[in-house]
Amino acid sequence: MPTYTITELAREFDITPRAIRFYEDQGLLSPKREGAGGRTRVYSARERTRLKLTLRGKRLGLSLSEIKGLVDMYESPKDTTAQLKRFLAVLAEHREMLERQREDLEVTLAEIAAHEAECKRLLVGGKAEKADKAAAKKPAARRLKDAA
Repeated sequence: MPTYTITELAREFDITPRAIRFYEDQGLLSPKREGAGGRTRVYSARERTRLKLTLRGKRLGLSLSEIKGLVDMYESPKDTTAQLKRFLAVLAEHREMLERQREDLEVTLAEIAAHEAECKRLLVGGKAEKADKAAAKKPAARRLKDAA
């Protein structure tokens, strides 16, 4: 069975060795240790698959705890139906969150568009320049008072 070093996996998945060590600290990966004092990490094909699934989950926007729960479920193929149902539930929760975020973004973008339109209208109509001139005519103390 093939094995991989942390450098090989980092290159293959275009991530840093530090990221791989972080996933190991989070319990997502468990490489074997070799060499003096067990300093060299050796990753099996199983660990490579777990890393691949972890990165896929991150791209989907899942949290590390959600990813860990899903990846750990697939370690034991005893009840595929339960695993698939759990995965569907996690995806549904994530979809709902993303839909809420999308709605919030659409409202924010509409507000920005309205502000942009108003600014452009003021610039085209010359009202901004008139307001500038009127403000310049006021004494400095009055401008400070109006600003407060």
